[in-house]
Amino acid sequence: MFSTKDVFDMVVVGGGPGGAMAAWAAAERGIDVLMIEKDREIGVPVRCAEGIAVDTVHRFLDPAPHWISAKIEGVRLYAPSGASLEFTQEGMGYVLERRVFDRELANRAAKAGAEVRISTCATGLVRDADRIAGVRMVTRGREYTVQCPLVIAADGVESRVARWAGINTLIALRDLEVTTQYLLDNVRPDKGYCEFFLGQQIAPGGYAWIFPKSSDTANVGIGVCGRYTRHKSSTAYLHEFIERRFPDSTPLAMVVGSVPVAHTLDEIFTDGLMVVGDAAHQVNPISGGGIGTAMIAGEIAGRVGAEAIKTGDVSKKRLAQYRKDWDEAYGNHQRRVYRVKEAINKLKDATFDATAERLGQKDRITLREVFLTALRHQPGMLIEVVRMFARI
Repeated sequence: MFSTKDVFDMVVVGGGPGGAMAAWAAAERGIDVLMIEKDREIGVPVRCAEGIAVDTVHRFLDPAPHWISAKIEGVRLYAPSGASLEFTQEGMGYVLERRVFDRELANRAAKAGAEVRISTCATGLVRDADRIAGVRMVTRGREYTVQCPLVIAADGVESRVARWAGINTLIALRDLEVTTQYLLDNVRPDKGYCEFFLGQQIAPGGYAWIFPKSSDTANVGIGVCGRYTRHKSSTAYLHEFIERRFPDSTPLAMVVGSVPVAHTLDEIFTDGLMVVGDAAHQVNPISGGGIGTAMIAGEIAGRVGAEAIKTGDVSKKRLAQYRKDWDEAYGNHQRRVYRVKEAINKLKDATFDATAERLGQKDRITLREVFLTALRHQPGMLIEVVRMFARI
């Protein structure tokens, strides 16, 4: 149960969806993998709204009722004026039970042969001359070193592992959403819908959200562009939103964090190391959703890493396949989404209000129409929107 083995083919730092997928994909191919998680429990704390597209889940595993809190068939988007637009689509998404879902992914990696260690923190990289040769770590107060030729850094947006490898992970404040979320009881959400609220007074440079968890609980949170949090925190914005929307609610849990809403890091691999998920800024720049993209990146990194280990070549040149496959799978699309995000962030509240008024008369609308209408005075962006939704 408590292994003291100190030599592996690959060490994955971080037990979230990206790390677990990398560990699983490599172990499935016969690679000796160790996955470490600094927290005492896989999937805790939950640092996201827990939403994911149905297609992404089905790409990797069959959905199971015990890790799905709600099935989402529609979205309501609220303009600053309070006017709303509604979109429906059968099989749109799920709101997960992340504690259970993350454990499922970690357990799948373990069943494939990966070793998992919780309460284990990476403290540094070991080098032999110019190459990575292992990871220094601490487990329950015990310091030791694990030897390995390849490391996967899946340790979140603040990734220390990537920095230790010499990768620049800095992110501009404009590309960072500072977030606060409560799990609220006594809120009576519409269980089939996710709701989003726009406006400079509500969430400057971001949005507030309501993601249903049950008939009377929901994840209620807010993301505010880092540029606007110097004088007022995301928590303060959220408290104001909750006071207006759910004055009689009861908080059951709270998380505070940050989400990169940029394009992928310029450098996500180097000799003996690949970076995955939030650590690599592999997040949808508009929605801030990162579970599915982390899973995609993790699977690619695990596969490319396994192939590299088998050939005995984990050089930067060999691992460049990871970037190529990532860009083809999502990275190129992410750049386009980022450009659309930048255009949206320049819009005034009045533009969102006018968009809601213009489209509110129609019986049925699409999210694509919302973007095209909101950006109609920026002709250069319209083709980007068309291409973005063609990819979606």
